[in-house]
Amino acid sequence: MNDVSVHPTAIVDPGASIGAGSRIWHWVHVCAGARIGRQCSLGQNVFVGNDVVIGDNVKVQNNVSIYDSVRLEDDVFCGPSMVFTNVYNPRAAVTRKTEYRPTLVRRGATLGANCTVVCGITIGENAFVAAGAVINRDVLPFALMAGVPARHIGWMSRHGERLDLPLSGEGETACPVTGERYRLLGGQCLRTGMGSFHPPSGSMPERRRLIPLRIVAQRVALSPVFPP
Repeated sequence: MNDVSVHPTAIVDPGASIGAGSRIWHWVHVCAGARIGRQCSLGQNVFVGNDVVIGDNVKVQNNVSIYDSVRLEDDVFCGPSMVFTNVYNPRAAVTRKTEYRPTLVRRGATLGANCTVVCGITIGENAFVAAGAVINRDVLPFALMAGVPARHIGWMSRHGERLDLPLSGEGETACPVTGERYRLLGGQCLRTGMGSFHPPSGSMPERRRLIPLRIVAQRVALSPVFPP
């Protein structure tokens, strides 16, 4: 037993892989081929498809469907009712199950409530997508995105604080909370100093970023008893 908590109303299909310490809440459906890491939380009415890989310490809030061909690295936050897609041009009368476009959300990224992620893109490490935004292109690491369609309006620290950096050119600043140093160079926001940021205990070491290859999640016997 790996301390996985599953609410009695949830459905976890045989064969699903869920890491230690994860919690599966009311009315969740996890399909057989899904791979979910350690210390994850799947909120009420979440769906996880067969061809889905979720890293460690991922928080998925209520009413989120994670469809086939989506990959979430460690420490990703999915806000309530945000939307993933996997077909770019869907038609009810046309079968396109062989045309799924993969979506990759890198470590530490935040996807705000009610945002939409159009399939076939990569959202960079520690990027921050504002509530209600529509993401239809790749997102840079640490980028703050907002609007419909989303546009780049700033930069965010790992701690989730806005950084005093221009959108382009060069600059250097620190996270106002942790003191971590950041530098803008060649259109990229780079973290140059550690400051006082401490990842949560459920997070994985910095070197573990490519979860489709390195995820540690193992098949477990799921408990029918959900703690209060």
